[in-house]
Amino acid sequence: MNAELLLMFTLNCDRAYLYAHPERELNVDEQKRYDHALAERIRGVPAQYITGHQEFWGMDIIVTPAVLIPRPETEHVIEAVLDRVGRRTPTPARPLRIADIGTGSGCIALALAKELPQAEIYATDISAVALEVARANAAHHQLENRVYFREADLLTGFENASFDFVVSNPPYVGDSEEDGVQLEVRKFEPRNAVFAGSTGVEVIARLIPQAHGALKPGGWLVMEISGTIAENVKTLLRVWDDVQILPDLQSIPRVAQARK
Repeated sequence: MNAELLLMFTLNCDRAYLYAHPERELNVDEQKRYDHALAERIRGVPAQYITGHQEFWGMDIIVTPAVLIPRPETEHVIEAVLDRVGRRTPTPARPLRIADIGTGSGCIALALAKELPQAEIYATDISAVALEVARANAAHHQLENRVYFREADLLTGFENASFDFVVSNPPYVGDSEEDGVQLEVRKFEPRNAVFAGSTGVEVIARLIPQAHGALKPGGWLVMEISGTIAENVKTLLRVWDDVQILPDLQSIPRVAQARK
């Protein structure tokens, strides 16, 4: 599958073209590019960093080694937010305000902007380079006037009671779990987007009280987590209401949500 993906990348074509033209031969320049792409993949570089793209929520997301590669599991965060939005009483005069914290490639913010055209969405990241990628993705999907990007450490700089939702896919892997993380993730994806510290909840422990201040009464915090930290996250959310840990398709605890 990776070889096929890299061939599509080399030829700038889709899978249908490959299947329709099995006799197609690479010219010298194409063969060089393909060989280079294969060599990078053999070296362990994720295919997404080679091609510069990854699909997320039906959207083509530009990725570079400055950002975490979007994964299907993160789509459960979008689903959780949309489910909560669907239960709210519509108030057209007051649009939803959503903050995506640690936006990385911008995939969560842009997916929510796509699904919630009336929402005001703010996206933060501590990395200026990551924000460049996120802005490129916003422009790519013509959403640059819908999502407001800010370089910030979590929710620093926002006023209290600003948002209806705070969403995040924070780093949540503990240093002690490093040996269990795929080598290509450890070696090539940004470490500060994967590892949070010794226990895995260091960033979340900072985010939760900041989110409580930034949310309006009744607002929701929605975060991606892992099964290894689910109980610790529940403890950190003990003063919140309606705390739930939602599983992914493999029944692994994946999304924590709680109401202020």
